[in-house]
Amino acid sequence: MKSHETFVKVRYAETDQMGVVHHGNYPQYLEIARIDWLESLGVSYKSMEEEGIMLPVFELNLKYHKPVTFNENLKIETRLREAPNVKIIFDYTIFNEEGEKVTSATSILVFMDAKTRRPVRCPQYIHDKLKA
Repeated sequence: MKSHETFVKVRYAETDQMGVVHHGNYPQYLEIARIDWLESLGVSYKSMEEEGIMLPVFELNLKYHKPVTFNENLKIETRLREAPNVKIIFDYTIFNEEGEKVTSATSILVFMDAKTRRPVRCPQYIHDKLKA
């Protein structure tokens, strides 16, 4: 399904005592890439929330293949796994400057009504944009 590339430069504050990116920073990288993916589709996450739709993370899986250090430029490939329904599944691959796979990940998010906190179906306008 639809994929998109996002680029992130590693900041010093994201590294740990060993000089590598701390594992807790990767979910933020994925969030940056996911919001960028939505924007590339023409969907504003902020507008979606203003319409009463939230997308909390239901599940997150990461696999670290190689360490990443300060000042590296990363490329994050974000791919939609399947057409969304109540949930939306993304697969990610993060590459270093040499094009080596450093991290792979999957996230599952659930479309949720902000008032009721109950799952809802993916908005039709997202399906329409995916078909375009």
